Amino acid sequence: MDGKVEVRDIPEQAQERAAPIESADLVIAVLTDLDRGSLANLCTDLQSLGGSHRIAVLQNDPGGAAQSDSANAAEKSIPFLTPWPLLDPEDSGSPVTNMFSAYQSVFAAGEKLGARACCVVASKLETTKPGWICQLAQPLLEGSADLVVPRYARRRFEGLLNSSIISPLTRSLYGKRLGNPMGPDLGVSQRLAQKTLDAERTQRSNGSHPMASLVPTTLCEGLQVCELNVGARNYRPTDWTNISSLLAQILGPILLAMEQTAACWQRTRGSAPVPAIGEAVVVSQDTGTVDIGHLVESFQLGNRDLQEIWSLVLPPASLFELMKLARLPLAQFRMPDDLWARIIYDFALAHRLRTINRDHLLKSLTPLYLGWVASYAQDMATAAPAALEQRLERLSAAYEANKSYLVSRWRWPDRFNP
Repeated sequence: MDGKVEVRDIPEQAQERAAPIESADLVIAVLTDLDRGSLANLCTDLQSLGGSHRIAVLQNDPGGAAQSDSANAAEKSIPFLTPWPLLDPEDSGSPVTNMFSAYQSVFAAGEKLGARACCVVASKLETTKPGWICQLAQPLLEGSADLVVPRYARRRFEGLLNSSIISPLTRSLYGKRLGNPMGPDLGVSQRLAQKTLDAERTQRSNGSHPMASLVPTTLCEGLQVCELNVGARNYRPTDWTNISSLLAQILGPILLAMEQTAACWQRTRGSAPVPAIGEAVVVSQDTGTVDIGHLVESFQLGNRDLQEIWSLVLPPASLFELMKLARLPLAQFRMPDDLWARIIYDFALAHRLRTINRDHLLKSLTPLYLGWVASYAQDMATAAPAALEQRLERLSAAYEANKSYLVSRWRWPDRFNP
């Protein structure tokens, strides 16, 4: 690499903003709105990294309007670039796609400044300990890690797409137990960011996205990953009416990365924890409920209307189990973990084979996902807080136990393995 960056990689409005700073050791990109006090605290925390590190703080400002209060909040010893239009919520693309683009812009900014590491602050955390941003950056600057991902304090009915698919699938495929493989708050080393940018530039037309490829790239290329224990995230209320679009947008890049790294994950057996920074955070579990009856009705409707599609994806044994499940009284409704894991594996295979249009395929997963959520909610409705981790551990174990099923079907897709 000659260090040059294509114009499209750094938003045009940001070109002149970068001029005062020619280089930095660490880039901190703030993609969420922080008030003046929070931003000032972040900048104060960064002082503990030591004066020898050149730090650039990029605050997202898609509109291009200067945030004078934010600028004044930064310490003079920290180069503070504002505005830096990393994310445009008014873009015609979806919010998920915009976030993916934002990460590409952050990594490209780090490349332009020659940074040894990039950190992204994308969430509003309920409680944070002083210095957490330094804990995110330190392993990257010291060279002991290439990727630092968060482990958010979990609540029963938040982050369920991650808990039911993303985290256990990543663990089963790549052999590392990561609570939140796709962040969104995270830190990457220069070499990992560069690999991600290079891959995006050569494969930009295939739908790959940096958030989905970070963990596979890290683990398949022998780089180091660790977790940082942080507080609970502030999640937006789940829009159950639009969940099918979210499934397609999030899972599509994950399954694409799975296809690209098949030679790696087929050799992986079992799983192991990764080094963790800080103590686990305990939070209240009072986060409301879900409408189990409505979710089960959606599952039953899908079971009636989507048989033609599901029969192209799922083996007869799974279809039979789903039909039995659809007939159960509400109080007895439970989706076995083994069945759910095999469903995800079968959809991954159908995505690879393009059995049907990929977007339609992933949207047809929606009633099955809602069925899993309903089953999980039945289990957790009256469970003690300590039961949450145990419940999700059982699910992850089911993904691992059924990995041989995935490998067999992946290698010999023409053989039906009910």
